[in-house]
Amino acid sequence: MPHPFSTLSPDSVMSAAESIGIWPAGEPFALNSYENRVLMFRDDDGARWVVKFYRPGRWSDEVIQEEHDFLQELDAADVPVIAPWRDERGQSLHEYQQFRFALYPQCSGQAPELDNPSHLFALGNTLGRLHAVSSKKPFKYRPTLAWESDIADAQARVIASKRLNKHQQRAYHGVVQKILRQLNKHPIASAQMIRTHGDCHLGNVLGRDESFTLVDFDDCMMAPAIQDIWMLLPVGDPSSWRAQLSEIMEGYEEEQSFPHEQLSLIEPLRAYRLIRYTAWLLSRWDDPAFPRGFPWLAESGYWDQHIRQLEQQSLQLEEPIWLA
Repeated sequence: MPHPFSTLSPDSVMSAAESIGIWPAGEPFALNSYENRVLMFRDDDGARWVVKFYRPGRWSDEVIQEEHDFLQELDAADVPVIAPWRDERGQSLHEYQQFRFALYPQCSGQAPELDNPSHLFALGNTLGRLHAVSSKKPFKYRPTLAWESDIADAQARVIASKRLNKHQQRAYHGVVQKILRQLNKHPIASAQMIRTHGDCHLGNVLGRDESFTLVDFDDCMMAPAIQDIWMLLPVGDPSSWRAQLSEIMEGYEEEQSFPHEQLSLIEPLRAYRLIRYTAWLLSRWDDPAFPRGFPWLAESGYWDQHIRQLEQQSLQLEEPIWLA
C-alpha cells in the first residue's frame, strides 16, 4: 500500500498554495524533513515561503492549532519565532485533498556556533525570552512529557517490530527497564512543566551574527525548561561544557532565572530521547523516506550497538558530569 506522502507531487504542492491565494512562480524545493513534508518556493511577487504538509494521522487539528496559536503568542511578545501565515479569516491550518498544511515566511540563516561565546549568550537570551512567555499558561492539547508511559510506548514499538532476536530482546528489555527505574528517581514536578519548543537542537535555530530565530515547533510540548537547553550542550571535556553552559545561563538570566535545579534532568532526558528516537524511526519505516535516510537501522549490527549505547547511558545516569 503506497504511503500517503507518495501522492504529494510538486503539482499538488503548487495547487495547495494556489488554493489559499498564494501563487508559486516555480516548482517547490524539498527541505530536509522526515516527519512531515516541508518545501520552499518563491511566489509571483518574489517572496519566499516554506510550506509544511503534516503527516496524516499524527496530530489532531486541535493539537496543530495550539502550536500555531503558541507561535502567534510568542511572535506578538517579540520572541524570535516564525508564526504561520493566516488568511483573511485568521485561519492558519489549511486543507488540500487529503493533506493539512501551513504556510510560513522563509527564515534564512545559519546555526549558532557553540564555540562562539557571543552566540551562546544570544542563544541563552532567546531561550529565556521564550520561557518567560511560555511559562505563563499550559498547553491544553499538546503532549506532556512522562517517563513511564512514553518509555513503555517506545519499548512496545521496538519489540513489536520483530527486528531483534531473542537475545537482543532480553538485553533491550533489561536495559530499558533499568533506565526507567533510574528515571523514576528523577520525578518532574507539575510546577516544573512549561510550554517548550520540545526539539531544540542546532538544526532548529537559525540566524546571523548574534540574532537567532527558533523554528519548527512541531514537537512543542509540556516539559521542564531544561528540555530546550540540554540538546545544545555537548558531552565531552567538562571544562568545555561548563564554559558553554555558563554563557547560555548568563544570556538566559537577562530574561528570567535559570532553572539550576533542573540540571539533574539532563542525563535522564538524554536517555529518554535515545529510547524514543529509535522507536520513532521504526514506527515510520513504511514511509520510503526513512529507509533512504536511515539505512543503518536495517543493518544487522545496529541493535547490539544501540543496546550498548543504552547501557553506557545507564552508567552515565549513575554519575552525571553535569553535577560533578
